[in-house]
Amino acid sequence: MRTDQGQPIRLEDYQPADFLIHHVDMTVQLFDGRVEIDSVLEMERRPGRGTAALLELEGDELELASLALDGSPLSTDRYHATPDRLRVEGLPASGRFRLAIGTRLAPEDNTKLMGLYRSSGIWCTQCEAEGFRRITYFLDRPDVLSTYRVRLEADRSQAPVLLSNGNPAEAGDLPDGRHFAVWDDPFPKPSYLFALVAGDLDVLSDSFRTLSGRDVALAIYTEKGQAGRAAYAMDALKRSMRWDETRFGREYDLDVFSVVAISDFNMGAMENKGLNIFNHKYVLLDPDAATDGDYAGVETVIAHEYFHNWTGNRITCRDWFQLCLKEGLTVYRDQEFSADERSRAVKRITTTRNLKAHQFPEDQGPLQHPVRPEQYREINNFYTSTVYDKGAEVVRMLETILGRDGFRAGMDLYFERHDGDAATIEDFLRCFEDATGKDLAQFALWYHQAGTPTLTVEDDFDPARGRLTLTLRQSLQPGAARTGTEPMYLPVRFGLVGHNGGDLEARPTGTAEVVDDVIHLREREATLVFEGLSARPYLSILRDFSAPVTLRMDERREDRLALARLDPAPFNRWRALSDLLGETLRDGARAMQAGRPAAFGPDVASIIAATAADEALDPALRAEAIALPSETEIARLIERDVDPDAVHAARTALLGEIGTHDARLFSDLRERLSHAGAFSPDAASAGRRALRNVALGYLSAAEGRPDVAARQLETADNMTDRFAALAVLCQQFPGQPETEAALAAFYTRHRHDPLVIDKWFAIQAVSPHAGTLDRVAALAGHADFTLRNPNRARSLVGSFAAGNPVAFNRADGEGYRWVADRLLAIDKLNPQLAARLATSFRSWQSLEPARREQAKNILKTLSESNGISVDLRDIVDRSRT
Repeated sequence: MRTDQGQPIRLEDYQPADFLIHHVDMTVQLFDGRVEIDSVLEMERRPGRGTAALLELEGDELELASLALDGSPLSTDRYHATPDRLRVEGLPASGRFRLAIGTRLAPEDNTKLMGLYRSSGIWCTQCEAEGFRRITYFLDRPDVLSTYRVRLEADRSQAPVLLSNGNPAEAGDLPDGRHFAVWDDPFPKPSYLFALVAGDLDVLSDSFRTLSGRDVALAIYTEKGQAGRAAYAMDALKRSMRWDETRFGREYDLDVFSVVAISDFNMGAMENKGLNIFNHKYVLLDPDAATDGDYAGVETVIAHEYFHNWTGNRITCRDWFQLCLKEGLTVYRDQEFSADERSRAVKRITTTRNLKAHQFPEDQGPLQHPVRPEQYREINNFYTSTVYDKGAEVVRMLETILGRDGFRAGMDLYFERHDGDAATIEDFLRCFEDATGKDLAQFALWYHQAGTPTLTVEDDFDPARGRLTLTLRQSLQPGAARTGTEPMYLPVRFGLVGHNGGDLEARPTGTAEVVDDVIHLREREATLVFEGLSARPYLSILRDFSAPVTLRMDERREDRLALARLDPAPFNRWRALSDLLGETLRDGARAMQAGRPAAFGPDVASIIAATAADEALDPALRAEAIALPSETEIARLIERDVDPDAVHAARTALLGEIGTHDARLFSDLRERLSHAGAFSPDAASAGRRALRNVALGYLSAAEGRPDVAARQLETADNMTDRFAALAVLCQQFPGQPETEAALAAFYTRHRHDPLVIDKWFAIQAVSPHAGTLDRVAALAGHADFTLRNPNRARSLVGSFAAGNPVAFNRADGEGYRWVADRLLAIDKLNPQLAARLATSFRSWQSLEPARREQAKNILKTLSESNGISVDLRDIVDRSRT
């Protein structure tokens, strides 16, 4: 199961480990400059694996200090140790034995932020996917499950807080001002879920009573002075715990649940059993520093990591190829939680936008892979949108196909059958088959075949007979992953909308099964016939984005306009308008690329106005509906020979045209929505702010003056409105005196808050102008900028590369060169971070020829660079294909 040499690891080669590790007894002594780890592994040979098997334990930059078997030191002829491997021979042929391993670490030197490291005076671990081998030699794989007892020792003045997995067992004083704490985790877990944290931390405490009447002690630990900003995260945690009990019957199982928020962390968060470790951006909030998006993000991530307690921890994945089994399933669960807590329609819209912006390009580019890949070189590079977001869509389709009751029955059986197990996708699907009697063999192709299917829908109405005929075809093109192209099982939710609104009652006949409002499309082509219609209805297809497909439909412009006004399904009302805007901008960008002016037509601005003014709609839904597609979304619609400058020009032109046409409406909206009282993060208040700030963008574009946004920035009483105004200034009025003054004032006000300064770097990095490159190059030398902190590196380098199509894709290639230089610098410190930032090159093949050649050359230069990590090389080499 090695990945450190970059050799391909294949699913077909999976074999269970030759040895079991039943229990781990670990002592961790923390000192300035060093950590001493003494681990005792209670082991035995796996039954049926023979007696000759050599024990091979993984390591990563380790120093072996001692090795003993059943209390007796091993002679050097019995083992061979390197920093990356420990081989032991002559182990007992039967029965359990105890292997004691001593290792020595230097956490302060661990810039990779994997394994055990020390940052800002805090000792912390990150072990997923293969970080535990950086702590001690181990069978560091997810199918080896062990119970743990961990003793931590440290100087009390440096680390008054000592945390690990499970329940607290003992604590006390030691000589020389030191102390200890012992933690017992009674639930077997893989090593990637191990965690420890030690340091001088503040804490916000609370409690939760489960439905069975057990009291759970809750704690959120933060860096000094920050605990007060964790109140919303604590509230979200308690709501998550109650939701999982009522929706899925899952109750928390330990006496304590702790969250630790730290500033230096590669990921968003980590679900270690009973001790979740978070990047502090997903815990710390207050109205002066956090936007509504931050509040929603904290709610989602807190829920996600808590939900892993059952879908990931109590049931883990057998091997890393099954990663979607815990991540895709848990993303689906956190999406459902957010939908229940906020607006289901708005949540589905934002989820779909995210999927199309990130996963669809991944599916269509050189980094394509199935939801369950067949092989990998570096597992850290497969924490992708395909695994997480498409994986969640696959689970959502399963619920759509089986119905809510059938899905719950399958989940109940999954929890019952596989609790304490390391499961596979086949195990998961079999539970739903056994619970419902449904054959899911074809559905399983969603896990095996890469790419985004295309669903083509044709409709033909015969007014004389009152007959509507629908023809549905599906296709899947081969891509970089070279997987199959067999027909998939597509659940297609639909409705027929009457001319006065509302769904018509109509039951079709045809070659596809239809249950309620879902077409179960299993064939490449199917035909459905609806009879008895008095007039041609409006077809509302793929409601709630019931399958992650590209929809091709010769939809009449007047139909889209009608559906944007009449569709009773909120998601599809948004989709009709979004598709209309997207195709309008696509055509406008193509015209501008060809040297012609873009012509948009007055009906676009009119339907935007009608939607914005519709008081029957939730303000959050109106905000989503009238927001223009992003430049990335427009580029995806163009597909080939994309000119980012033309895309930006078309979007800017339409923004101004709509703003001018509807200026009075937007001005009135801003006035009416500005009297909302004191700031509240609730969904309704956030929706009003969202609509007000979309109106600000249109109004500023119409007037061509920065003063409206500048005034909002000066008078805003919350970060949402302040940051929205700053975004308008940076995007529409770069370099103007008002914008420069606003940036300076923003920095002065927030310079002591790292999370807000991350926003300050990011908003400048995504300003969609070619001259932004000079600004980000200067910002890279700012006193507050460092490549060592992942959040800070992402805020500037990541935001520029992934969020600024104009400046990153400069025609002269300088944007690519600047990012490539930063990647090489980051790679020396943190290879995992460098690899993730490098995915910004994933869509280079869709660009026009000159930019395509520039990107190709830069990728070649990166690939030929000496000494780059396996992590970065894996992404670069796959991107070049």
